[in-house]
Order: sequence, then C-alpha cells, then structure tokens
Amino acid sequence: MSGASAAPVTLLIADDDEVTRSGLRTLLAAQPGIAVVGEAADGVEVVEQARLLRPDVILMDVRMPRRNGIEATRHLLAEPAGSGAAGAAGSSRASDPPKVVVITTFENDDYVTAALGAGASGFVLKRLPVRQIAEAVRIVAAGEAILFPATLRRMVAARPRDSADALPRAALTGREEEVLRLMATGLSNPEIAQTLTVSLETVKTHVGNVLTKLGAQNRTHAVVIAYESGLVVPGFAG
Repeated sequence: MSGASAAPVTLLIADDDEVTRSGLRTLLAAQPGIAVVGEAADGVEVVEQARLLRPDVILMDVRMPRRNGIEATRHLLAEPAGSGAAGAAGSSRASDPPKVVVITTFENDDYVTAALGAGASGFVLKRLPVRQIAEAVRIVAAGEAILFPATLRRMVAARPRDSADALPRAALTGREEEVLRLMATGLSNPEIAQTLTVSLETVKTHVGNVLTKLGAQNRTHAVVIAYESGLVVPGFAG
C-alpha cells in the first residue's frame, strides 16, 4: 500500500560508543517499519545530523561528549519546524521537530529525568530486546509517549522539585488535575476516556489544556511536573 501511512519511521541514533551505535543500527534497521538514516557520536553532531536528515525520531544517549543529550534535546526542540534539509528519506513528517527517545543503561539516571523535562517523549533501557526498542520508536513517531510510571516515580523522587510551584501557577481545573493523574499512571487518551466515561475528544481537550497551562513540551514532560510538584506521590497506584 502506498501513501504516508506506509512510510517507514526514519531514525537517527546518537551514542558516543561506536560498538553500541553500530549494533543498534544493524539491529534496528532490520526491524519492520524503521529506516535508520544516520548516526551521531556526540551531542553536537546529533544536532547537525538532525538538521541535515530531518529524522522522525532520535534515539538519544544522554552521557555524550561536547554536548550531552539533555542540551541536545533542548536545542533540537527549540528549532523552528522545517529548518534544515527536507529529509533524506522523504518522510512526510520531515518538517516537524524530531521526537526524542532517551536510551540509557540505568533506570535511576538523573540525566534521563532531566531529558524528559527538556522535552524527550520517553526512554528505553539498552538491555531491552531490540523489538521493544523498535516498538518504542514507532509509538513515539505516532505521537504517543513511552511512560514507565514506577521507574519515573523513583527517578523524580531522587531529584530536587524544580517544578514544585508549576501546578499552583497553572491553575488547573479539578478535571484537568484528574486527567493529569491518570496520565501519570501511563494511561492513553482512550483509556482515560473510558475511565472517566467521557468522549475521546473531551480527553484530548483536557490534555491540551494541561500541556498549555504547565508549559510542558509533551505529556511526558507534564507527568514529570506532576511528580515533581507532589500532585502525584510515590505511593499513588498506577
């Protein structure tokens, strides 16, 4: 079948370890629906390659020389849509900012939480089977988030609460706070709609309002703020 829906997700891999980077490229290129269009060895090169190649998704290591993955993520997401080349793989999404998936060795890496706060759409562990990493790439390319609530709670609990006053400033409504709590458990929009017995469009409106009021890059960033602010506490079921 032809058309945008059949286009593979274009992927750029950023990791300072050449063996890891090469292995990921080989394995992910063999996965259905993914086209690996390039590699980068540090946080400066990944920005340059992203401008040139316009990938849909960047698999981003955070502990890299010259510029770490946190700063690279901030830099990439701050750039206006459509800057750079048109996209080496001809992706229909090439004019949009790339989605960033952090790839890490350690679940409790402070860099990961900071990268999520900078606008990364989620994270995966390097030890995961390649099919799971590939699925994370495809999910993020489709506009969803990769959330691991229990792991995220542990990471945020160890960090200073930089966003502690974000919720009071945002003046969320009661229903918007309820939606944010459900987002923090990892529920998708359809699952939230089912839980609250409302329409999917209503949930999308609430999620959009939450992101706007919090100044969040995406729903993952909003969830980080929810944990840091104390709206969602470590003992919250999810």
